[in-house]
Amino acid sequence: MNRATWTTACLALCGGLWAADQPQWGERDSRNMVSDEKGLPDDFDAGNRDAQTGDIDPATTKNVRWVARLGGQTNATPVVAGGKVFVGTNNQTPRDPRIEGDAGILMCFDEASGALLWQLAVPKLDDVKYGDWHFVGVSSPPTVENGRAYVVTNRCEVVCLDVEGMANGNQGPFTDEGRHMVPADKPAIEPGKQDADILWIHDMVGQEGVQPHNASNCSILIHGDLLYVCTSNGVEWTHSRVANPAAPTLVVLDKNTGRLVARDDFNLGVDIIHGQWCSPALGQVAGRTLLFLGTGKGYLFAFEPAPPGSDRVKTVWSFNGHPLAQTQDVVPLEHGYETKSYEVTANPVFHNNRIYVAFTQDPWHTGITGWFTCIDAAGSGDLTRKGLLWRYDDLGRCISTASIADGLVYVASFDGKLHCLDAETGKPYWVHDAGGPIWSSTLVADGRVYLGTGRQTFWILRAGKTLDVIRRIRMRDEVNTTPVAANGTLYVATTKHLYAVGGKK
Repeated sequence: MNRATWTTACLALCGGLWAADQPQWGERDSRNMVSDEKGLPDDFDAGNRDAQTGDIDPATTKNVRWVARLGGQTNATPVVAGGKVFVGTNNQTPRDPRIEGDAGILMCFDEASGALLWQLAVPKLDDVKYGDWHFVGVSSPPTVENGRAYVVTNRCEVVCLDVEGMANGNQGPFTDEGRHMVPADKPAIEPGKQDADILWIHDMVGQEGVQPHNASNCSILIHGDLLYVCTSNGVEWTHSRVANPAAPTLVVLDKNTGRLVARDDFNLGVDIIHGQWCSPALGQVAGRTLLFLGTGKGYLFAFEPAPPGSDRVKTVWSFNGHPLAQTQDVVPLEHGYETKSYEVTANPVFHNNRIYVAFTQDPWHTGITGWFTCIDAAGSGDLTRKGLLWRYDDLGRCISTASIADGLVYVASFDGKLHCLDAETGKPYWVHDAGGPIWSSTLVADGRVYLGTGRQTFWILRAGKTLDVIRRIRMRDEVNTTPVAANGTLYVATTKHLYAVGGKK
């Protein structure tokens, strides 16, 4: 019995994978970034760089099981499933000398040792100007289920992968991995055992006309046999208009084949401010399954799962996230760097029949304001003025998803503040200056709040109504990803390294 099989069997006896593995971004489908893991570390040392290689010297770390080298910029939160750790990065520190220059990379490591098992290499998307920003790499956290990993590549493709890679041969039906790994003007290469095994590809640019802006990064949601994917359709390179207003914001694919089943009925058209980088969430509302997605129009939509035989999902309700919409019937939408419009870049979190989400001005533009909202997930139609349960106006710009645990909401703002609010009322309990910018989200686990920042700082705080900093840890690189807890270990991905912190030696 191999390690992955042994792990799966043991976890099944202990009550299922969800209390141990972390096979997608967030808690189950709610997107709540909390974990039931216990025995997690409250201290570690990130170590020092090797003077020659630039790698972290493991001998200089403390309470770290292993460190793996990533690329030069890592924006994808790790996921852990079946004895493997998956993380998207770029190719600035090539593992494969055949893959040259800027490219998207998805790495798969052995959970026990940190050894690289295989990688997916994806050339740049050159057909869409500014559609695949320099060195961004693969930004999508994979979703892993039943031996398959589903991920959105930097080329705006939905790709289904065999989690064993090419080590067990090419499983097909896709068999042209050697062509897919390199740009069109380069000769195909022969895949080896440390290359990814692609089972199928759905090209959202080629098949739906999607025009992503800067990055394609959705964390795919699986519901039954279907995949729900935000397309990242956005504005063209001048920021003045939507490149393809007819392209969908959401697509629904058959998880077994990649076939398009349905798309959204949001009808955003020209009303996208910048890009669309939200991921769908799911919850049960009064016995009814609903999905939730924030959009580049600044609206949050709730919709039903794709019905059999229909090529559209059905919107149940919408919420206009611009604060002025609470009192104004018409709020003009603006394009360009000076826009005062609002959008959703964080993921909505479903919790106790409520949606918790930030609506903010764009961190990449000049706006600096935002607010955090709690919305009643029940209802239908336009919930803009009848669905808001409470609001918190002192947030500022925010691209972070909230963590909700024990009646408290923890949410970080782009300017470096970590806010603790009452989940029922929105009352603020404390605000911690963590130092900005904050691109990542919080993790609540084992009575602690974990958060990394772009100032090479990792914070460990005690969860609760009183601000209590346990540790401030100096990292060797920026942290733009969300920490993950799985199987007694805390995983922290910096821009250049992946740390497995704590756990049994």
